[in-house]
Amino acid sequence: MSHRKVALVTGASSGFGKAIAGLLAKRDLEVFGTSRHPSTNGSMPGVSMGPLDVRMDESVRACVDTILDRTGRLDILVNNAGYVQGGAIEEVTLEQAKAQFETNFFGAVRMVKAVLPTMRKQGSGRIINISSVAGLIAAPFLGFYNASKFALEGYTTCGRGRVCPADYRKQVTRVAVPSGHGRPPLHPPSSNLTRLHVREGRETGVQTGREELVSAGRARSPAAKPSPTGNQTA
Repeated sequence: MSHRKVALVTGASSGFGKAIAGLLAKRDLEVFGTSRHPSTNGSMPGVSMGPLDVRMDESVRACVDTILDRTGRLDILVNNAGYVQGGAIEEVTLEQAKAQFETNFFGAVRMVKAVLPTMRKQGSGRIINISSVAGLIAAPFLGFYNASKFALEGYTTCGRGRVCPADYRKQVTRVAVPSGHGRPPLHPPSSNLTRLHVREGRETGVQTGREELVSAGRARSPAAKPSPTGNQTA
């Protein structure tokens, strides 16, 4: 049985997932990160990387069972695995649309179903679903990505009301990445992760994510002007 809190971060090979896993490790949690191909992504100090495909029930069960066998507990799940399916809605194939939901939405659902029994047995736990401003505001040529994040927003909002009475916390965090020159990367540098602020709704005991700009290049000074191309969502 681990004497430290144990965290599991999906999609931890790059971007926000990698930054979150690294930050939790620095705060003395026992951190497990996942990727479909962990052997090709290198290693991170303090993070144990392992294989996981959130689209597969067997892979999800094997991942969670391995962590529980090793630590005897699981305190935090960060559902970060996901990708962006772009394209006009009439041109994206049904197979592509289904694949987007299998990862971005049903992948998170599989993970939640896999860890909740353990958290109920422990009497505590925290689940953080990484969403996007694209789950609140639709954007051109991102129809199915928007739909998958809207679904995740609704699922999390509904689910947290079911689990919070037993002192489990289910949280949705939305991330906005401001546009720069040309097309920016979907994931900002990991050093900017701490600029994401999450405010706690104390009246419900549930943490609700507030979208904040996380780029070090935008300080929100009075002289700052909005980008003519808007925000790139992640």
